[in-house]
Amino acid sequence: MRSRRIESERAKVKKRRMWRRVRTVITILLVLGLISGAVWLAWTQLASDSTAEEVDDFVGAGHGETQVTVFQGESGSDIGAKLVEAGVVKSTTAFIRAFEANQASSLIWPGTYTLRLEMSAADAVAALLDEANRLDNTVTVNPGQTLNQVVKKITEVTEISEADVSAALSDTKALGLPDAAGGKVEGWLAPGAYEVSPNETAQNLFSQMIAARIKQLDELKVPEDARQTLLIKASILEREVNIDSYLPKVARVIENRLADPAGETVGKLQMDSTVLYGVGKTGGIPTGEDLANDNPYNTYLHPGLPAAPIAQPGIEAIEAMLKPADGPWLYFVTIDLDTGETRFAATKAEHDANKALLDAYCAANAPKCEK
Repeated sequence: MRSRRIESERAKVKKRRMWRRVRTVITILLVLGLISGAVWLAWTQLASDSTAEEVDDFVGAGHGETQVTVFQGESGSDIGAKLVEAGVVKSTTAFIRAFEANQASSLIWPGTYTLRLEMSAADAVAALLDEANRLDNTVTVNPGQTLNQVVKKITEVTEISEADVSAALSDTKALGLPDAAGGKVEGWLAPGAYEVSPNETAQNLFSQMIAARIKQLDELKVPEDARQTLLIKASILEREVNIDSYLPKVARVIENRLADPAGETVGKLQMDSTVLYGVGKTGGIPTGEDLANDNPYNTYLHPGLPAAPIAQPGIEAIEAMLKPADGPWLYFVTIDLDTGETRFAATKAEHDANKALLDAYCAANAPKCEK
């Protein structure tokens, strides 16, 4: 009986071992099957992607030539659609793929480019990054420039006449200028480089600049009824500050003065930049005659904000005006026009001490203070 039980146990052990081996083999076969399936799926996906890329993209550097204009603010998809229409690339999808794969693509400048027809998307991106392919037909608006300075630039670098510019500026509705601007274009021209296409019109050029400004304010979620006031403040900030790190502090000075009409500064901004704008100057220190000139931009004479913006503020000035620094300052003065060093003060006594430093600078550098 005992030997039979031993034999029976041995048989059971052998049977269990056999089933373990079977299960192991089955598991291995399943794993191999899954791996094979994954490899097959990956291969077919790569093959599919490769085939898709071949279908939606041209091969090679292309042939012939055409001209395509890239405007300020256009995205990769905007440029891609334009290139497809011109016959440069085969599909917007292929161009976007190449655009996103090239880390330098964000450096593509507005301008008119000479490109080949039926180029690969990668070659098209490379061609747009090559300055040799770009025609020099650009009007650049710099932060802090006045409308008069922008107009002068337009008439210098394009074939647009002063008469055409004046005609365009007389119909601000056609330019897309918001009603809140009160018909004044100053401040609403977004800084940037704007491509001048063949047969460009002043109306189209100004419309681009205004549309770019509206887009900026939309992206910053500035309410429409607050935009003109913001641009007035930011334009003053732009003209007053030479070093960006000072922007939030000067923004606070502006807000502190406006918020306290019964305080030490009686609600007057007393900004040299507005006084200079009112008398047609763009730099230097106001003279006694300038300060006495009674016009809507003289913030030494009139409390509150001036009648309109005094320049085209950059995005940094706008953002600083939206988020001023915290502080008690009512005064600031740039004590060195070479370095831009600026001092801030909460009281008139402190400010007078700082201003004495500017007076000493001007005594030693008179021509720079008289510009």
